[in-house]
Amino acid sequence: MWFSVLLTACARKNMTEFWKEHSVEATVEEMMLDSSAQQISNHEVPEILSILPKLGGMKVLELGAGIGRYTKHLVKVARHVTAVDFMQKFLDKNKEDNGHYSNVDFLQADVTCLQFPDNRFDLIFSNWLFMYLSDTELESLTQRMLRWLQPNGYLFFRESCFHQSGDTKRSFNPTKYRTPADYNHLLMSVVQEYPMGGEQCFGFEIAMTKSVQTYIKMKKNRNQLCWLLQKVERNQSDNQGFETFQQFLDSRQYSRQGILRYEKIFGTGYVSTGGPHTTKEFVDMLNLQPGQRVLDVGCGIGGGDFYMAKAFKVEVLGMDLSSNMVEIAVERALQESIPLVQFEVGDATKRLFPDASFDVVYSRDTILHIKDKLALFKQFHSWLKPGGKVLISDYCCGEKPWSPIFEEYVQKRGYILCTPQEYGKLLEEAGFQQVHAEDRTAQFVQVLKEELQRFEDIRDEFIEEFLEEDYNDIIQGWNEKLKRCELGDQRWGLFYAEHK
Repeated sequence: MWFSVLLTACARKNMTEFWKEHSVEATVEEMMLDSSAQQISNHEVPEILSILPKLGGMKVLELGAGIGRYTKHLVKVARHVTAVDFMQKFLDKNKEDNGHYSNVDFLQADVTCLQFPDNRFDLIFSNWLFMYLSDTELESLTQRMLRWLQPNGYLFFRESCFHQSGDTKRSFNPTKYRTPADYNHLLMSVVQEYPMGGEQCFGFEIAMTKSVQTYIKMKKNRNQLCWLLQKVERNQSDNQGFETFQQFLDSRQYSRQGILRYEKIFGTGYVSTGGPHTTKEFVDMLNLQPGQRVLDVGCGIGGGDFYMAKAFKVEVLGMDLSSNMVEIAVERALQESIPLVQFEVGDATKRLFPDASFDVVYSRDTILHIKDKLALFKQFHSWLKPGGKVLISDYCCGEKPWSPIFEEYVQKRGYILCTPQEYGKLLEEAGFQQVHAEDRTAQFVQVLKEELQRFEDIRDEFIEEFLEEDYNDIIQGWNEKLKRCELGDQRWGLFYAEHK
């Protein structure tokens, strides 16, 4: 115990000495540890602010506020801001520039010792702070932040991952450069239990994770990542025994090995039936024009996004809840070197975009996972520009009663299925016009049979790369899927609609 305390004290002393060295003049260059800080900041600040939820009426806690790069924007919108920083010189500069606002308090404090009442804040904002904490310190802070936030409140944080970014010379560097997976594990594993116990508790769920685009464009650097998390109620029975739905996806359906097996079957960049062939057919329906913006919900590993960017010169944001999917998609993006395509880990039901952000919303075989489809379709409608289009393909179902085998299958997978007709009605109810809802099961079955034959032709190649058990499992699953379609339980639909 005493040794751990000694190590912590030593670490805090080192951190104090590090920031004393880099806060002499309290400039933006010192704070960002980069000689190009001002130029970067001019582009970065608007980008970061655009990710935040609407701040009107919110109480905001800004951790690591520094000289006030973000304080001066937060105080203009939020109900109240509490700006906290470790270094008095940074805080003094922040107070000098922003102390005339009546809705801001300044607090010099070490976050490892910080305390606030429960449910005090609606948003906690942190920029380049967690990488200066040990895993133990970050876990402790996460537990306290959960308590400080109101239910459904947000935590935004941004960190340097993998390696340093700034060009400032450092006599020593106590920074901890974690991987995105490290942050996901640390932040998502902490829970706030109900006082009376039971299965339910509060925890963080990911609304969004992405690279900071300013650093990609200005420094060709993808190691600057930011997160928007939301404090929500958790019930493990809702996620097949996992703490979050994302963990269920990454551990079960979309393990990295499982994704690569799908790609071997469906073609480079694709993880669903039809691969590049159905993608070309469906994308051609959209009449894409150069410069348009496309949102791909459930982007997988990005094959369709690369196709759209290459063929039509559109900007594409690919979003997927599976961090394994996005990790592979980013690897492919580095290989493809297409700046028009970006990816993020994101939950479409929690993600926030300004109205009229996109020309097209595109989604392939994803929305079967989402319970409140109407609410999501209303979001799609608000995100689209007037005249924008939505195109969705998805697994559907036949009219009930289903066969007992199909009932068990749906429950085990956690799917929420609609008939194609119900899908179309939901799009109309969400405000879309010119809704086209088509049962494409016959085409789906034909494509499945063709892919099954092609898969059998590459049997030896597949087994050499993976395992024979994998091959047999996939063949069995394919035949079961065909049987479900033949019985009429499982359907596959294509949906097209316009925003007027």
